[in-house]
Amino acid sequence: MAKLNINGRVRVVQVEPDTPLLWVIREQVGLTGTKYGCGVAQCGACSVHINGDVTRSCSIRVGDVKPNDKIVTIEGLSAANSHPVQKAWAAIDVPQCGYCQSGQIMAAVALLKKTPKPTDKDIDEAMTNICRCGTYQRIRTAVHMAAGMGNGGKSADHAPAKSKV
Repeated sequence: MAKLNINGRVRVVQVEPDTPLLWVIREQVGLTGTKYGCGVAQCGACSVHINGDVTRSCSIRVGDVKPNDKIVTIEGLSAANSHPVQKAWAAIDVPQCGYCQSGQIMAAVALLKKTPKPTDKDIDEAMTNICRCGTYQRIRTAVHMAAGMGNGGKSADHAPAKSKV
């Protein structure tokens, strides 16, 4: 049994300690915005925030997550898709197939939290998620746009979300 704080709500789940956090988020909790991509922490489709840091949830065991750790998924980023990064993603029409985009957004939010006005180099170094469709230029443009929107990388509403990207 594990106690996890996901999107501001404490959840108790019956899983083995070596279960990847990704599977608990998707299968036990039912938040499917976090995607399975490669399973080896390379692609970033499974990116979530743990205590504000972007983390690839496929490589984190539930047993390594402390009960007081704060996990935020794409669903918890903003209740009304009002986070500056989400707004920029929509304005630029970043997604093509869209599969990697929740992980891309989570990585961009973490970047902007640490570097509110990133350069192209900062974005290229921080955004290591893989996009099979190659939307990297639109991703970079959207990150710059979100940086210009302000709010210090925070959503306007700060409430847990129910909807996906």
